[in-house]
Amino acid sequence: MANQTANYTEDSIRSLDWKEHIRLRPGMYIGKLGDGSAQDDGIYVLVKEVVDNSIDEHMMGFGKTIDIKVSEHKVEVRDYGRGIPLGKVIDCVSKINTGGKYDSGAFQKSVGLNGVGTKAVNALSTYFRVQSYRDGKAKMAEFERGELKKDEAEKTTSGRNGTQIVFRPDETVFKNYHFIPQYLDDLIWNYCFLNAGLTINFNGQKYHSEKGLHDLLSRKTDEDNLRYPIIHLRGEDIEVALSHTNQYGEEYYSFVNGQYTTQGGTHQAAFREALVKTVREFYKKDFDATDVRASVVGAIAVRVQEPVFESQTKTKLGSQNVAGDGPTMRTFVNDFLKKALDDYLHKHSDVAEALLKRIVQSERERKEIAGIKKLANDRAKKANLHNKKLRDCRIHLDDKKGDEDLKKASTLFITEGDSASGSITKSRNVQSQAVFSLRGKPLNCFGYTKKVVYENEEFNLLQHALNIEDGLEGLRYDKIVVATDADVDGMHIRLLLLTYFLQFFPDLVRRGHVYILETPLFRVRNKKETIYCYSDEERLAAIAKLGSKPEITRFKGLGEISPEEFKEFIGPDMRLEPIILRKDTSIKELLTFYMGKNTPSRQTFIIDRLKVEKDLVEEAV
Repeated sequence: MANQTANYTEDSIRSLDWKEHIRLRPGMYIGKLGDGSAQDDGIYVLVKEVVDNSIDEHMMGFGKTIDIKVSEHKVEVRDYGRGIPLGKVIDCVSKINTGGKYDSGAFQKSVGLNGVGTKAVNALSTYFRVQSYRDGKAKMAEFERGELKKDEAEKTTSGRNGTQIVFRPDETVFKNYHFIPQYLDDLIWNYCFLNAGLTINFNGQKYHSEKGLHDLLSRKTDEDNLRYPIIHLRGEDIEVALSHTNQYGEEYYSFVNGQYTTQGGTHQAAFREALVKTVREFYKKDFDATDVRASVVGAIAVRVQEPVFESQTKTKLGSQNVAGDGPTMRTFVNDFLKKALDDYLHKHSDVAEALLKRIVQSERERKEIAGIKKLANDRAKKANLHNKKLRDCRIHLDDKKGDEDLKKASTLFITEGDSASGSITKSRNVQSQAVFSLRGKPLNCFGYTKKVVYENEEFNLLQHALNIEDGLEGLRYDKIVVATDADVDGMHIRLLLLTYFLQFFPDLVRRGHVYILETPLFRVRNKKETIYCYSDEERLAAIAKLGSKPEITRFKGLGEISPEEFKEFIGPDMRLEPIILRKDTSIKELLTFYMGKNTPSRQTFIIDRLKVEKDLVEEAV
């Protein structure tokens, strides 16, 4: 110990400037880095930090339009607000703790309060340009990784007032990154839903909403799946929309000052509590809270002064009060819902009747599986889960509280077969990666009720491994990765697992937790170099690069890949394909097509894809 501390001297103490600190510890400013396969990866946070400033201008009554362009590696945002004061353009994007958000008169109920956002974008970009248009004059500056490269003098302009920011994320920080259009699409729509009347032109397409959260739920749900029309309620600094569906689970979208709080917070907790309380009082019956909230889909947006978030990325609200001397969040939401929802149900007896039927149905289903549920839970405990089916990661072995930071860092691989699970288990990062081993193909649970989750041992144990029996609040892993062989049997297992998730835990998919592991289809090598290829195009490029006649291996199963090789495929550069539900996707129709009765259209679909697989194999040989 003495030898280790002997070198701790004055020279060990370093002072970093703002850009060095951001680049050294980017996670402090934008959360995880990632490659763009997850909706909360850093490249999307960069986009948000810039757009948030434009949204704040709109909220203050300046600018009804925002233009956004995103290409493969370039982002451009132009608003038509007041424009950054010309003398402070450089300071606002390159000096920490500098910005207009500290002036409560200039910005009320703003998203960004810490003066960090655009500085982080600047420091983490290989190219960053800011240009402000203000009262006939313009000021432009360019940066590289936070370093000022061009400071252009003010000049006259005919451009409309506002601010334009262009940047390219640094590929040395965000390795192999790519923007997924669906994630950007959701991001842009959320801005519009929360700012009714705002128009965003994104890559040539117009985004606009007039009904706010009502439009959000209409977009997020299948209308045929709703038990009654969406209830839409608006008040001062609060907006709520809700309905019930025929699906399992609870689904919430919560926002604070236009910020999508993906992990909820005090406002979402207050909403869930107030909904139960209001419903009980309206029907004058002490319903179980789980029956009231079962199958609910809801959205809440609040505006608060100086919100307190639990991280710089603002994914969870921690504020206990709406304002410094205002009511608690719990009281504010409860008082609003108690009056607004109660009034709505009194005026719309058909909705009140449909809501009651849904609650009674949930109550009946809960009681039907109560006995089975208890037996299943006992079986799960006796199965010695951590030693047999689940090889857990170390950060969870002693985790009893479902710590959010631990969950964000953890991944669960679901695989089938001893060889595949053995390869992943030997290759994984034991600190943060866990493995769940299936025994054979799972049951096709399409059309079953949730009773089957407790009756089927595989489903029951998987549910307990994820800790999602009572909702996603206790979810133990941020990423749930289906890792199966790249053959017909592997594809079938994927479908069966996705059917299980979509049928009983659709929120896991909607919230972006479910992925497919991409492993190389081919290994092309000669005596000097080995190239792993994930597509036929990559295989052809590798053959051309290596020349002569390289050895080509077609991987048919995960067990064929040695543990040493596998480390590369589930390490920092792991390729994941997110499971994304498009806005026009009906879960019921999706499952009916893939997992229902065999139809000619599905037979054609399967045969066409088998032909593609056959061609790939023949070409590789």
